[in-house]
Amino acid sequence: MSKVTAISGHEAVIDRNSFKHRFGRDFKLNKLLYAMMIPVIAYYIIFHYFPMYGAVIAFKDYSPMKGIMGSDWIGFAHFKDFFGSYYFWRILTNTVVISVYSLIFMFPAPIILALLINEVKNQAFKRVVQTVSYMPYFISLVVICGMITDFTNSNGIINTIFSWFGYDGAAMLQKPGLFRPIYIFSEIWQKIGWDSIIYIAALMGIDQEQYEAARIDGASRLKQMLYITLPGILPTITIMFILRMGNMLNVGFEKIILLYNPVTYETADVISSFVYRKGLLEFGWSYSTAVGLFNSIVNLLLLVSANYISRRVNDSSLW
Repeated sequence: MSKVTAISGHEAVIDRNSFKHRFGRDFKLNKLLYAMMIPVIAYYIIFHYFPMYGAVIAFKDYSPMKGIMGSDWIGFAHFKDFFGSYYFWRILTNTVVISVYSLIFMFPAPIILALLINEVKNQAFKRVVQTVSYMPYFISLVVICGMITDFTNSNGIINTIFSWFGYDGAAMLQKPGLFRPIYIFSEIWQKIGWDSIIYIAALMGIDQEQYEAARIDGASRLKQMLYITLPGILPTITIMFILRMGNMLNVGFEKIILLYNPVTYETADVISSFVYRKGLLEFGWSYSTAVGLFNSIVNLLLLVSANYISRRVNDSSLW
C-alpha cells in the first residue's frame, strides 16, 4: 500500500511539474496579460502567417479567374526567368550595396548616440537631445521624402550651400551616383534617435558600482566606456545585429519608391521595389511572388547564419 502511495505521490509530483499544470497556474495568475496578447497574436496570424499560403503561386501561372488552386503548376519557371534576366544582377547588386552601407553606417550610429548621451551629465540638455533626435521618426514618410526632394532640388537649400563650393546645382536625386548617399544619410537622420532607445535602456541596466570601482582605480572615462559600458551592452548589440542580418535584403521599398525615378533605376532599384512594379503595376503576380520568396529565403539563411556565428563566438543568440 505504501508503495502504491509512493508511486501515486510520485505521479502527482510529475503532474504538478508538467507544462500543462504550470501553464494553467500561470494563466490563472496573469489572465489580463494573456488577454492583451490576443490582438498581437491575431495580427501575426492574419497578416503574416495566413498570407504565406499564397506563396504557392510562385510555382504556378496564377490567374485570378482560376484561383490559387485552379491555376496551372509550372514549377520553378519564374525563378529561372528571374535568375536569367537582365534585372537580376542589377537589383541584387543594388540591394546588397545599400544593405551593406546601411549596416556599416546606420547600425553603429544609434550605438554611438546612446554612448554619447550616456556621458552627458546635464539632465536637461540630455532630454533635449533625446527629444530632438526622436522627432524625425514620427514624421510621415511621405513628408520626409517631400522634404528630401525639396532640399536636394536644383534650387534647394543643400544645392544652394554646395553651389558656394563650385557644385553645378543640378537636382541631386536625378544623379544615380548620389541616390545611395542621400538614402543612407536620410535614414540615419530619421531613425538614429528612435533606434538608440534600446541601447540607452541597456546602459541604464549596467551596475553603477562598476564605474565607481573603475574611478577608484584611476580609469579614465574612455577606459570606462571601453571596458565597462561596451561589454555591458554587448548582448543587446549582438541581438540587434542578428535581427538586422535577418532583414539584410529588406531595404525599405516605400522610401525608395517615393525617391527614385527611371533615371536612377541603375543604382536605386532593389528587390522590394522590383517586386512592387512587377506585381502591382504590371500584374505579374506569380513572377513577383517568386522574387519575393527568393528574397525571404536569403534573409532566413542570413539570420540563421548570423545566429549560429554569434552563438559560437560570444554565446549570445536568439535561440
